[in-house]
Amino acid sequence: MIYAVSGTVEHTEPYLAVIDTDGVSYAVSTSLQTLSRIKKGEQARLFTHLHLREAVCELYGFASREELTSFRLLIGISGVGPKAAISILSVGTPEKLALAVITGDEKALTGAPGVGKKLAQRIILELKDKLSRDTAAVSAAGGGSSMFETAGDTFTEAQAALCVLGYSPVEAAMAIKGLDETLPVEEIIRQALKRMSL
Repeated sequence: MIYAVSGTVEHTEPYLAVIDTDGVSYAVSTSLQTLSRIKKGEQARLFTHLHLREAVCELYGFASREELTSFRLLIGISGVGPKAAISILSVGTPEKLALAVITGDEKALTGAPGVGKKLAQRIILELKDKLSRDTAAVSAAGGGSSMFETAGDTFTEAQAALCVLGYSPVEAAMAIKGLDETLPVEEIIRQALKRMSL
C-alpha cells in the first residue's frame, strides 16, 4: 500500500494533483480543500488511499490524515463512492463534516454536487451509528459509562466530532482538555487536531 506521496507539485487541475517524486509522476485525485493547500512548483506530501475496483486502479491523496480518514469513512458507506466523497470534502473541512454528522446538519452535506437529501441522511445515520458502536465498545471495556467526561456542550460536541474523525474517546478527551470551551466548536476541534498532530 502507498502510505503517502511526497515531491514537487508538477500540475494541478480541479480534483487532481500530479506529484513528481524523483522522476516518477503520480496522478492523485483529491479534494478542492487539499488543492487549496498546495501550489505548483512547491513541495507537498499527500496521504494516500489506493482504490481498486474491477480493472480500475486510482490513487487518492489528501493534505491531512483527518481528510484521508474522512474519505475512508465516507466510501465505507453504502451508496457513497470516491467521487461523492471527494465532492463532500471539497465543500467542507473534516471538522465541518464531523460537526454535520453530530448535529444532523443535512444541508452541510447536500451543498456538495451530487449529494442529495437521502444520501446526506444515510451518511449522518451510518456515521452516528458507528460513533455509538465505538462508544459502547469503550464503555464495555471499562472506559466509563460515558465517553464525554468534559464539561460543557461545546466540549461534548467537539469530542464527538473527533470520534467521528476516527479518534478514540480517550484520545479526543485528552486533546480537548484545557482548551477554552467558550470558543466555537469548530475552533476547538481545529486546536485539538493541531495538538494531536504534534
